[in-house]
Amino acid sequence: MSSVAVPFYQKRHKHFDQSYRNIQTRYVLEEYAARKAASRQAAYYESTGLGKTTCRLCARRARTLAHEAMQESRKRTLEQKSHSSDEKRIRFASELSALEKEIHTARHHAREHLDRLAIQRMVEENMALERHIVEETISRAPEILVRLRSHTVWEKMSVSLCFTVQGFPTPVVQWYKNEELITPGSDPAKYRIESKYGVHVLHINRADFDDSATYSAVATNVHGQASTNCAVIVRRFREGEEPHPAGIMPFHLPLSYDICFTHIDVQFLEKFGVTFATEGETLTLKCSMLITPDLKRLQPRAEWYRDDVLIKDSKWTKLYFGEGQAALSFTHLNKDDEGLYTLRMVTKGGVNEYSAYLFVRDADALIAGAPGAPMDVKCHDANRDYVIVTWKPPNTTSGSPVIGYFVDKCEVGLENWVQCNDAPVKICKYPVTGLQEGRSYIFRVRAVNTAGISRPSRVSEPVAALDPIDLERTQTIHVDEGRKIVIKKDDLEGDIQIPGPPTNVHASEISKTYVVLSWDPPVPRGREPLTYFIEKSMVGSGSWQRVNAQVAVKSPRYAVFDLAEGKPYVFRVLSANKHGISDPSEITDPIEPKDTVVAPSVPGQVVATRNTKTSVVVQWDKPKHEEDLYGYYIDYSVVGSNHWEASNHKPIKYNRFVVHGLETGEQYVFRVKAVNAVGFSENSQESEAITVQAALTCPSYPHGITLLNCDGHSMTLGWKAPKFSGGSPILGYYMDKREANHQNWHEVNSSLITQTIYTVEDLMEDAFYEFRVSAANLVGIGQPSDPSEHFKCKAWTMPEPGPAYDLTICEIRNTSLVLLWKAPVYEGKNPITGYLVDYKEVDTEDWITANEKPTSKRYFKVTDLHEGHTYVFKVRAVNDAGVGKSSEISEPVLVEARPGTKEIFSGVDDEGNIYLAFECKEATDASHFLWGKSYEEIDDFDKFKIETEGNHSKLYFKNPDKSDLGTYSISVSDTDGISSSFVMDEEEFERLMALSNEIKNPTIPLKSELAYEVLEKGEVRFWIQAESLSPDSTFRFVINDKEVENSDRHKINCDRPNGIIEMVMEKFTIDNEGTYTVQIQDGKAKNQSSLVLIGDAFKAVLAESELQRKEYLRKQGPHFSEFLRWDITEECEVLLVCKVANTKKETVFKWYKDGSGIDVDEVPDLQKEECQFCIPRLSRKDEGVYKATLSDDRGHDVSSLELSGKVYDDIMLALSGASGKSASPLKILCTEEGIRLQCFLKYYNEEMKVNWSHRESKISSGEKMKIGGAEDVAWLQITEPTEKDKGNYTFEIFGDTESYKRTIDLSGQAFDDAYAEFQRLKAAAFAEKNRGKVIGGLPDVVTIMDGKTLNLTCTVFGNPDPEVVWFKNDKAFELNDHYAFSLEQGKYASLTIKGVTSEDSGKYSIHVKNKYGGETVDVTISVYRHGEKMPEIKPGQVAKPRPIPPSEEVLGPEDKA
Repeated sequence: MSSVAVPFYQKRHKHFDQSYRNIQTRYVLEEYAARKAASRQAAYYESTGLGKTTCRLCARRARTLAHEAMQESRKRTLEQKSHSSDEKRIRFASELSALEKEIHTARHHAREHLDRLAIQRMVEENMALERHIVEETISRAPEILVRLRSHTVWEKMSVSLCFTVQGFPTPVVQWYKNEELITPGSDPAKYRIESKYGVHVLHINRADFDDSATYSAVATNVHGQASTNCAVIVRRFREGEEPHPAGIMPFHLPLSYDICFTHIDVQFLEKFGVTFATEGETLTLKCSMLITPDLKRLQPRAEWYRDDVLIKDSKWTKLYFGEGQAALSFTHLNKDDEGLYTLRMVTKGGVNEYSAYLFVRDADALIAGAPGAPMDVKCHDANRDYVIVTWKPPNTTSGSPVIGYFVDKCEVGLENWVQCNDAPVKICKYPVTGLQEGRSYIFRVRAVNTAGISRPSRVSEPVAALDPIDLERTQTIHVDEGRKIVIKKDDLEGDIQIPGPPTNVHASEISKTYVVLSWDPPVPRGREPLTYFIEKSMVGSGSWQRVNAQVAVKSPRYAVFDLAEGKPYVFRVLSANKHGISDPSEITDPIEPKDTVVAPSVPGQVVATRNTKTSVVVQWDKPKHEEDLYGYYIDYSVVGSNHWEASNHKPIKYNRFVVHGLETGEQYVFRVKAVNAVGFSENSQESEAITVQAALTCPSYPHGITLLNCDGHSMTLGWKAPKFSGGSPILGYYMDKREANHQNWHEVNSSLITQTIYTVEDLMEDAFYEFRVSAANLVGIGQPSDPSEHFKCKAWTMPEPGPAYDLTICEIRNTSLVLLWKAPVYEGKNPITGYLVDYKEVDTEDWITANEKPTSKRYFKVTDLHEGHTYVFKVRAVNDAGVGKSSEISEPVLVEARPGTKEIFSGVDDEGNIYLAFECKEATDASHFLWGKSYEEIDDFDKFKIETEGNHSKLYFKNPDKSDLGTYSISVSDTDGISSSFVMDEEEFERLMALSNEIKNPTIPLKSELAYEVLEKGEVRFWIQAESLSPDSTFRFVINDKEVENSDRHKINCDRPNGIIEMVMEKFTIDNEGTYTVQIQDGKAKNQSSLVLIGDAFKAVLAESELQRKEYLRKQGPHFSEFLRWDITEECEVLLVCKVANTKKETVFKWYKDGSGIDVDEVPDLQKEECQFCIPRLSRKDEGVYKATLSDDRGHDVSSLELSGKVYDDIMLALSGASGKSASPLKILCTEEGIRLQCFLKYYNEEMKVNWSHRESKISSGEKMKIGGAEDVAWLQITEPTEKDKGNYTFEIFGDTESYKRTIDLSGQAFDDAYAEFQRLKAAAFAEKNRGKVIGGLPDVVTIMDGKTLNLTCTVFGNPDPEVVWFKNDKAFELNDHYAFSLEQGKYASLTIKGVTSEDSGKYSIHVKNKYGGETVDVTISVYRHGEKMPEIKPGQVAKPRPIPPSEEVLGPEDKA
């Protein structure tokens, strides 16, 4: 008998329907339904006469027609006999009429015959389809319900072996004896086999000793095989010998390895629970079990199912069973793995199973916001070059909707994935074409939304690109000795050249974007390989277009894309081989591309019901149209959050689901959406809000029954309340008793016991009794407790006290817990003085006493425990006589704080009441919050008030005082021991009292004290802002102890929603000095704020008010919205900038410097509201006071800027920064004085802050190092450089925010080259300084009248003194009386020509030269005669000297070169 298979979400809940849980019952019902359906179909078949050649209607019609023909023939014969004379006349007409009627009758019969054949074929096809559907629904492998049983019999006795099996199709049963087949014909007298209604019997007649064997029965159908076996022992009777007990076999009988005992008990120990995982992770579901008996040869079979589908070893799942553990491992989780997992332990005696759900969340998207991966990718209708790929869409609860999918393919064995579709396909189905025949492919799918592309789905199972028809065209016949004959249909068809046209062309898939055409290959098709060409035509166009002109189709399937939506098309197909192309097939009916499947309708009402502390059962009405549904997605949301989370990540097909992973005590709402290949339905309406709590059940059993007192005739018993009340308060208890060694229990009480202590009367002295207790709640009576120990009814007389009872452990933390108990009922001879608390770890023997001295309290906090260890506890009462009986040992307690443990917290409410509060989300409707002080239940309601609402409870202090100090505790019933405590010490009490006093005597909180601000017109605004003010609040302004009212002078306003109170004084004068106060009252709360404006504080406000008033008046005419300021351009120009406002065409703008007007080239455009004055190269001469003026008939405004002092320095600093950005690299320039380092800039001024440094040492300007510059260059002159002057030189210019450095290395070759150039220039300069030269005195042209004396005099210089030579027309001439030459003092040279004549006209030259060189100066002398007009001579023309090179001994080697 198989065990009951309970879905995981119905565990422990007896109120759910159980009818569908038994597998055997379900199979029997399915088989019965299948038989009923088959009988109905057979009756229909017989009633319609479809099993015959024609139906009754057709037969009746045929008989009518035959009768009419017979009547017509008789009538014609009579007419021929009676009108023989007219026979010749009407013969021709009669024969013609008869022929026409015969033709008409023949056509009618042919049409009827064709109609009958068409109807018969259609009915047969429909019946075959329905039969196939029915068989598919009820098909299953054989399953043995009642197994064979072993027998021991005496010789000559008959034995019957029987078993029951079910399955569809009906299994074929074969019997075996020691693995040899038994047939009725093998020994008809010995064996008889019967089979009826699934019960199969093997009768063994008159068994003998040889019939002892192992008998097996094997049931087989197309879906699988099942077997069962048993042992038959035949005994020979001998005197004094007893037969073996049934089921015990002699040791010498050969046993089959498959022999199984009638029952193997499997008990699950550690089970896998509801599991949450993420895609890409690895996971193992484990379940340990106890197998009894545990025989290595006879182990049960472990079967894993996902949603009732058997799981086998694969790339994704690995199965393991052994050593008392069954495991299912996932190598790489995908959402395909989500579902209800069931472990079934199959034994010969039945099935034990356990189920739990596995949830697989989406992995983090590669792109933020991208959708989750699709799932369940499958391939259908595979052919040579074509396959249809389907998948299921991901849930899009938290992301944007999916807009399409990409399908990828990959050839098996390769890693190259190829995208099949260019544009995303919108439905979850896509025909992939272009496959290569004979190769295998795998597929995957990726979803697309507006954010990006998802991760790829799990790959599909490999599919081969083969034509399944090819297998049907080949037949293999096996003959003897392993030979076989292969017959191909191609060989039977003969030589076919050009193939015939395809037949049965139709659309097997229609969507908005494509149409899949299917057809049957031509018959006969021929031996040559076939290809197909598809043509389309838009209805009404009259033209045909070939669809696959470039690619030949090998499969009788093809997806036609690029069709106009809403336009009907017709199609035809042509077959072709190497010999030619066939005629076109018949044209299809018009086909319009459209989605044949639409999005599902919205699911109906959603109802959520309680299930467990972390789960809820959600049920909903199916949508009106549920055809082609993939399933449903369920979402949940915390009430008020409007944030939805997906519950399941793979569609479920049924309309009931258990949502797990919820938080206890939280309120949730749920919604459902349906999904199919097109997409999602709209979300259903939200369910009613539900609080997550366990469903109502009977309470669990009480425990810990303890004898507390006995007087010889009665016993007082105590026990612990059940751990769980079943979601409803416990109403009371029922107790049963029985004497020792008695079987029957007797009720002790007829009415409920409301306490956990009870005295049982009317007992027999010295008799032994045992008791049990059952708890009852609104649902019913729970399971009884385990029977107590045997208690002897004998009066207690010992002096020591009896046992404490009702040990309760609470406040379990990581290293401590609190132990509570109740005082013993029997105190002994003396009062109880204290208690001792003992504890020990579970695996140890020695008890440890937690308190050295007995505690007088009935609670104790045990500390210094080890986290993660398990302890047990007991309590012993003490009086003067000694230590009494020990209490019952507590249940084992794991010392470890619960995750999310909450503590009591203190506070003060809005009315100033002090309270302690505790929240417990695990609380149920049956939970009770029990407050205590010093762990004693609080019952003084004059001092305390308890308010509990939902999972919150508060303890209020009515009149708090010092007596309220102490330890307060709370425990919550019907939970897993949730409890907490709070120590109210003096410091905490004072804090709460102060806060309470503040609330009871409130002040209005202020965001801002009374303050002032001066407004634009010089008005003064006084304002104060409170946190908030109610509409009933009041206020008043007091100035110098006098309340002011709202008036034109004091404009008072209050913005209560924002808590702002203000007073605006339009004219603030010297009379307004004093103290300003605002007083506010809002209900009981009050507050006030004051502002003192006396002395300097008042003067500052008054001055600011007058300034603002003047400023306001200034702005009534043309004025400067921004006063003069300076700015620096990229070209290092200084701009004086100001902005103007409220101008018009007549407004005049002028610039002034130091009171004088400045002429500007362009008058500024005031409409642009900005005026500029440019100073191109700033220098000290530009210092002064600059003013800009605005004036028109409305007024006058002035803005000034003193460009001197600090302002001038700031501008220079800014110019330095702007110029520093443009600084060029340092360059070397050699002069006769030395080496010059220079840096070119857009602008340089010696007042700029610059720094030259040599080897990181600052250089000061001096004789050796001179610092200078020009407008666009800064330089450093190194005079007479030496070796010491080598090294790095840095030029640094400082801006207002940063500095700019330029560095050059003056050493090595750079220094040598520069130094050589300096020496050359120095020598050249010396030569230039000392060479011979004419300093002055000679004109360029001299005009003189003949007969006069001409004296040419000039000053010459040279060191040494130069040699002076005169030339005429470039020729030296001798001195005589006409020409006289003189050189006085070595520097005054003169040429005198006495009595000049016209012959003296010409070019005269003076040649001055020493060893350093010289020069030649030419003078042109023009002589005119007396009476002639004197030639005009341009004044101021000085003779230009021509240089003369120095002598060779002065020139160096470089100069000569």
